[in-house]
Amino acid sequence: MTPAANSLRDIEDLPDMGIKMSDGCRLSARMWMPLDAKKDPVPAILEYLPYRKRDGTATRDALTHPWFAKRGYACVRVDMRGNGDSEGFMEDEYTQQELDDAVEVIDWLARQPWCNGSVGMMGISWGGFNALQVAAMQPDALKAIITLCSTADRYADDIHYKGGCLLNENLGWGATMWSYSSRAPDPALRKDWREIWEKRLEAEPFLPSVWLRHQTRDDYWRHGSVCEDFNAISAATLAIGGWGDSYKNTVPLLVERLAAVTKGIVGPWVHKYPHFAVPEPRIGFLQEALRWWERWLKGIETGVENDPDYRAYLMDGVRPARWYPERPGRWIAESNGTTSHITHLKMTLSNLGLDKTGPLDQRVSSPQHCGMESGEFCAIWLGPDMPGDQRADDALSVCFDGPGLTEDLDIVGAPRVRLSLSSDKPQAQVVVRLNHVHPDGASARITYGVLNLTHRNDHARPKALAPGQTYEVTLDLDHIAYRVPKGHSLRVAISNAYWPLIWPSPEVTELHLSDGDITIPVRPTAETDEWLFAPAESDAERKLTTLRTATNSRRIETDMNTGLLRLTIEDDFGLARDDEHGLISGGSASESWSIHPDDPLSARGECTWVQEMVRGDVNLRTQTNCEMWSDRSDFHLRASIMAYENGKVIHSRQIEDTIPREQV
Repeated sequence: MTPAANSLRDIEDLPDMGIKMSDGCRLSARMWMPLDAKKDPVPAILEYLPYRKRDGTATRDALTHPWFAKRGYACVRVDMRGNGDSEGFMEDEYTQQELDDAVEVIDWLARQPWCNGSVGMMGISWGGFNALQVAAMQPDALKAIITLCSTADRYADDIHYKGGCLLNENLGWGATMWSYSSRAPDPALRKDWREIWEKRLEAEPFLPSVWLRHQTRDDYWRHGSVCEDFNAISAATLAIGGWGDSYKNTVPLLVERLAAVTKGIVGPWVHKYPHFAVPEPRIGFLQEALRWWERWLKGIETGVENDPDYRAYLMDGVRPARWYPERPGRWIAESNGTTSHITHLKMTLSNLGLDKTGPLDQRVSSPQHCGMESGEFCAIWLGPDMPGDQRADDALSVCFDGPGLTEDLDIVGAPRVRLSLSSDKPQAQVVVRLNHVHPDGASARITYGVLNLTHRNDHARPKALAPGQTYEVTLDLDHIAYRVPKGHSLRVAISNAYWPLIWPSPEVTELHLSDGDITIPVRPTAETDEWLFAPAESDAERKLTTLRTATNSRRIETDMNTGLLRLTIEDDFGLARDDEHGLISGGSASESWSIHPDDPLSARGECTWVQEMVRGDVNLRTQTNCEMWSDRSDFHLRASIMAYENGKVIHSRQIEDTIPREQV
């Protein structure tokens, strides 16, 4: 049930609604609300982010929040403390201050005369994270959440560490936040915008240093990880993800483990809302979300509790490409649970290949640049970011090839790999990719997993390897729903390097494999769609005048003199004027990841961002830089920030830091 088109309500748009925290800090909110809400109160839907409602998320906000407001909701988009047009300072992600502020905002919303007392929380990425975390705090008014592209475990399944290995996204996203939080409030909204900006610049933390000081799963990461107590969440939870995103494991986990009413949807998408995401097919996310809100915030029987627990897009295996505008496939549905009940196919690894009986005696010693075809860890900027043809990385790995399939194989779930291995060094990594090999040899990555072998037993208490000693280890590859066609084959590729996705071990290592197998969840072949979603809808697009067109590029270069390989990523986000309020904003970013095939200590990452803002005769710009390298014992970081007003430097700061390696 959804409101008929002729019952849509007229709405108002409040661009800067102030919400005062108990300590006096004013948070700035934009709200879309029915004009008659004070006479006919409505539920509130909160999206709570550091990404700036005035310009940062304004385009996607325009597609989403007015749509709900016209159907009887007050949609409230709040800039977190220390960001956008809000006062105060931001110290880190998901701090207790951030979560406490959110609870205060929810309580404030519920008390307003235009609110019926029920509040929902919705968000993607950061907003999906804090929706889960705030729900675990159980504010009385919070009845339901919709969390997209988020995680239940901040250590094991975010942008910092994976399998105990250091993700280079720790620096990459830290550089992004170093830049994002350097921007000024809109001078049109704050008379004291310059004072707020200068204080914000002085207080802004360089978060890669913070995160790198927690290399094991300690109390820092347990805070905000809702997997510590799944029973703490009582709000009805709709969890959504995408196979092109980095957060592939959260939806199945939440559906299986939350005590609250929980439903999950995973599409083929990258890190975007499903009503405008790519690759297609998109779905009617807004209609799906409305059914959720109507049931849990208004008490209208929409039948959402009877929907299948898990709906996932089973992608047809296609040729590897750096970008897909669409993925062929079909929707599958599991009425109860997600994938834990699915039958598993066990395939052995031997010298003869995959699923062939025989001994296993293989040495793994990959060059340090193995992984250049890994693609972006979290595809978000819509450039050529997907994993490429894996043949280049396969050639640098030990590969186990299976026979041609006699029928289609639907892989639905998280494959598990068991290995018996030894290392010649006390610290080493292992990387496992499950690939789809086409008849002509093209190799597409289906899913993968990584493990820091010092974390083989425990992410909280790593333990060095005894060189030469054999250990049995297991690692789960990421969840996936993927069809390998009849006549094609599977490949398990094992390496001990995966640059530039993870930081390398401090020494060149060699692994000896002596036994192993992979267990693959195989679902009965889906003949057709088992669920149909409504087509995508959205509200009117934000009106912009483009002043500089956005572009994306990604290239790999080899220096023939030094042997150094370098991946360069350049994203120009363009420059545009908001035709509604006149603010001009834009920016650009570049990343460089270089390494020598023979030297893990040659690894280096460098990130540069520029942010631009023009309001009348006020021209503001910030430029941030950061870089990271390491030796055997320490990580080294250097960062700088420069802020300009009308071409004049008004703030300059440099940071240098050295952090001991803790078996990473």
